[in-house]
Amino acid sequence: MTARILCVDDEPNLLYAIERQFRRRFEIVTAVGPELGLETIAERGPFAVVVSDLRMPRMDGIRFLARVRQISPDTIRIMLTGQADLTDAVEAVNQGNVFQFLSKPCPPEMLARALQSALRQYSLTQAERELLERTLTGSVEVLSEILSLVNPPAFGRALRIRRYVAHIAGALNLPGQWQFELAAMLSQIGCVTAPPEILDKIYACEPLSEGEKTIFFSHCAVGHDLLVRIPRLEQVAAMVAAQRAPAKGGDESGPVWVGANLLKVAVDFDERIARGCLVDASLAEMRAAGCYNSSYLDALEQVKVEEAQTEVRAIKLADLRKGMLVSADVRSTKGLLLLAKGQEATEAAIARLMSFHWTVGVAEPISILAPKTPSAAFDPALVAVSRQA
Repeated sequence: MTARILCVDDEPNLLYAIERQFRRRFEIVTAVGPELGLETIAERGPFAVVVSDLRMPRMDGIRFLARVRQISPDTIRIMLTGQADLTDAVEAVNQGNVFQFLSKPCPPEMLARALQSALRQYSLTQAERELLERTLTGSVEVLSEILSLVNPPAFGRALRIRRYVAHIAGALNLPGQWQFELAAMLSQIGCVTAPPEILDKIYACEPLSEGEKTIFFSHCAVGHDLLVRIPRLEQVAAMVAAQRAPAKGGDESGPVWVGANLLKVAVDFDERIARGCLVDASLAEMRAAGCYNSSYLDALEQVKVEEAQTEVRAIKLADLRKGMLVSADVRSTKGLLLLAKGQEATEAAIARLMSFHWTVGVAEPISILAPKTPSAAFDPALVAVSRQA
């Protein structure tokens, strides 16, 4: 999509002139006044560049751009005014993090150069963000792969939680989805310190003593302490720490609060499904509890639709492919758990299974979830909760 520019001024004629002057060079959107500007960003954003007048009634350009910075931090901001002075310029830069400060009347070519420069800066920012996200995601995938080999049940649960979180965040178009998915994928990383016998009880849905509960639930803090050491994962670590009991109060629109609540919904939903509860009954229980975000629960309703689109199939180990999802535990012929129910087959997991196949042996056939349409290509996104738990 072409990077768009939003121009905000209280003079409609000036906005019309800018739009007419640059419509063949840039994708320009205009808004008369700061209030309409904020509405436009909320409804049609984000914008690559926002150009604002300084002197506007009810809300000046400095306050307006400061708000823009809060709701869309990557947007490049330019101040355009006919009453510029040094004090205004300093305040605008300090409060609104303004990229450039231009005086009216501004020659068209000067404004064009400023817009081109702002668009380049925006592209650089997005490229850096994409690189960061891909680097972090790759690192997390390595950590998750290790978890899948060391503790398959914990990894399987993390995969299911990530699918639920990704589903909710996608359905509601929540900003910063990559952070929420990372937090979900790493939500069980602290389980590496829990005693195996406690984990066996958890994954078998057996009751825990109070002491065992304390030990198990400490995995949230352990996960936080492991992740907080990684640069740029501080917020993800905070989400993992609060997944069992999201903090009350504070900034309820902040990413940590949102992420913690997403994890809370996904974790508790997964636990109910693991106990054999159906989707409808699980959601009804959670709604009755009154402590979950109702919009998140509404988004999980779609799980029923996905569930109807899949079926369990039995395949040989030789036919197992990357991306397939197992609908039942995969064990060695001696009973060792190798791949947990709900886990996605990765290259490392398949290699491990083949190693066991040639040495100890792997119990076959392997049950997977697949689309009901025989001709359809296997799509992991269609995976749903198996009712044949």
